[in-house]
Amino acid sequence: MKKNRVEEDIYILAIESSCDETAAAVVKNGRQVLSNVISSQIALHTIYGGVVPEIASRKHIEKINQVIEAALAEASLELKDIDAIAVTYGPGLVGALLVGVAEAKAIAYGAGKPLVGVHHIEGHVSANFIEHPDLEPPFVCLIVSGGHTHLVVVKDYGEYEILGRTRDDAAGEAFDKVARAVGLGYPGGPKVDRAAREGNPRTITFPRAKVEGAPYDFSFSGLKSAVLNHINHAKMMGETIHVPDLAASFQCAVVDVLVSHTVEAAKELGYGRVAIAGGVASNSALRAKMKENCEKAGLAFYYPSPIFCTDNAAMIGVAGYYEYINGVCSGWDLNAVPNLKLGER
Repeated sequence: MKKNRVEEDIYILAIESSCDETAAAVVKNGRQVLSNVISSQIALHTIYGGVVPEIASRKHIEKINQVIEAALAEASLELKDIDAIAVTYGPGLVGALLVGVAEAKAIAYGAGKPLVGVHHIEGHVSANFIEHPDLEPPFVCLIVSGGHTHLVVVKDYGEYEILGRTRDDAAGEAFDKVARAVGLGYPGGPKVDRAAREGNPRTITFPRAKVEGAPYDFSFSGLKSAVLNHINHAKMMGETIHVPDLAASFQCAVVDVLVSHTVEAAKELGYGRVAIAGGVASNSALRAKMKENCEKAGLAFYYPSPIFCTDNAAMIGVAGYYEYINGVCSGWDLNAVPNLKLGER
């Protein structure tokens, strides 16, 4: 594993605006978060049942200077103390990404600081380094969010091997669609999680999909359809849908697949450490089941606190730090790449 010696403290100012959180953070030496300021738009988008890209972009413009100033103040630093500016440049909503990228380029150019473009998903993986000083590559990481479900080997800082990915819906997307179907609303993941705590996960047997020839890939569209069919059938028969039982049964099906694929991959490939990342990584059932199965398999299990699972700039600062110390910086032509794939530059 490559490691660059760093003799002096390195301070990264990080910016995140890929979806509906406007965030800025200051990270010291890649592991210590000095500030992590987040301006959430959840309340604004709830009335629409999901994120409206144009509204998100406009709100980023309103808030981005405020969160950056707050992040520097909370860290008791000035811009002159910062070594580099890190920013999410993809994947995400193109308009939202452009706000962050333009801001980061302007600050970096004006202050004469290096610019580091960060992959949003790599940021989620890097969130695990904040609270786990003993965690270093290589390890297996499950990345689960509204737009992504990936199983990867983190071979080194910024170096990934994709073992599996979703063939259709991401896990978080399935949570949102099921939540909407049963009237729980947006955001779906946390609301399904809360409802499921009052339900019985064995009430309804939903399918656990396997992709032939690709043991580490995921598919959730069939599960989503099974849930919708169950709801429609109940309505046709005049039956009452007990939302907590349905939520628990659906969540159990998702979690079973996520956990089994991850633990099997770690065991079969000989990795002793497993981590989870992304918004769905804050799901209580996923964390509990992964911890239980990792303990049975003799695997060390790592996960970020919920505040570092959802979109935040601290994770971007961590990823940006490791890029910076390894000499990876961006040019002034850095642009938003909404469909950026993991491993692309």
